[in-house]
Amino acid sequence: MTDDVVIGPLDLAAQVDDALAVQALAFGLDDDEIAVRRQIVLRHVTYPGALALGATTPEGRLVGFVYGMPNDRAHWWSSVVEPYLRAQSIDFWLDDSFVITELHVHPRHQDRGIGRTLITTITDAAAQPRSILSAIDTDSPARALYRSLGYTDLARNVVFPSAPRPYAVMGAPLPLRRR
Repeated sequence: MTDDVVIGPLDLAAQVDDALAVQALAFGLDDDEIAVRRQIVLRHVTYPGALALGATTPEGRLVGFVYGMPNDRAHWWSSVVEPYLRAQSIDFWLDDSFVITELHVHPRHQDRGIGRTLITTITDAAAQPRSILSAIDTDSPARALYRSLGYTDLARNVVFPSAPRPYAVMGAPLPLRRR
């Protein structure tokens, strides 16, 4: 990782617009999607056990972030992925797991180890024995990163309402592999 970026706690409610600006660039979101995600993020940060970390330049510019929380089967995400996991008799992954809700790094700061440091640092702080997440179901640098950390596919071709592409649900025991 580059020496000029500092990973540390992030007040996501206070910096939601900065975080969503990074996500918009990294994930290709339009203004309407950003507005919807803003409300989701502000709701998520109120959940018990929610954690957020940021990657900040010396000038104070947020160039990456991650946030997550203990999974709750009553949450929307869990309710969507549960049937896919239950079909394979592995829905126990939804219990006592820490969900990586979002992880994004500004495109100009990718491939420097920032995403790896963000995800390993946040999962190191999690009390749960495993982590789960969803990622677009395609070979991508993000999925390669998750695999290198020990995440494996739990379900593929998971369809989220209004998502244009299917997702994969991945899980890993904690602590994550360091490679």
